[in-house]
Amino acid sequence: MALIGANELKRKMLIEVDGQPYTVMEVFFATPSARGASTMVRTKLRHLITDAVLEKSFKTSEKFQEPDVVLTPATFLYSDGEEFYFMDEGSYEQFSLTAEQLGDDRLYLKDGVSLQVRKYNEVPISMQLPPFVELKVVSTELGLRGDTASGGTTKPATLETGLQVRVPLFIKEGEAVRVSTQTGEFVGRA
Repeated sequence: MALIGANELKRKMLIEVDGQPYTVMEVFFATPSARGASTMVRTKLRHLITDAVLEKSFKTSEKFQEPDVVLTPATFLYSDGEEFYFMDEGSYEQFSLTAEQLGDDRLYLKDGVSLQVRKYNEVPISMQLPPFVELKVVSTELGLRGDTASGGTTKPATLETGLQVRVPLFIKEGEAVRVSTQTGEFVGRA
């Protein structure tokens, strides 16, 4: 397996530091003013399992292994509030992730959503959502003509998973909408 040099690091890359898996959040190359001093690579890393953030500097000559992380297709089955249950689409095995592991991404999950699960050494550690999900509006105010004068052409809506988004005035309760999982914004009717 090819090693990754510190001078090749980019945002969102996965690397192993001290035997632990991290994703690179930020990279900054610091060129020293003294002659003969080596360039340093300052990084901000997020631990893939604990989510802890680590700031660390490396020499450009340092090398890293890629962690044994694979993406596996999976389907969200259900949640009991604490645990979120999935099925591996390849092996049909069921597994769960905690609300803490999922963070706010859990607000995009409804039964039957297909996604990618990130596994480290065969153990599920996080998920990668599809770019868009379709969710039903469970509550929103009526959009009245003339509302545009009082603050725009959108109104707040609560979706079936508890996610809050702003939707156009014409969207009614019970309608399904497409939401971007990257920005959390309404992108259209489903």
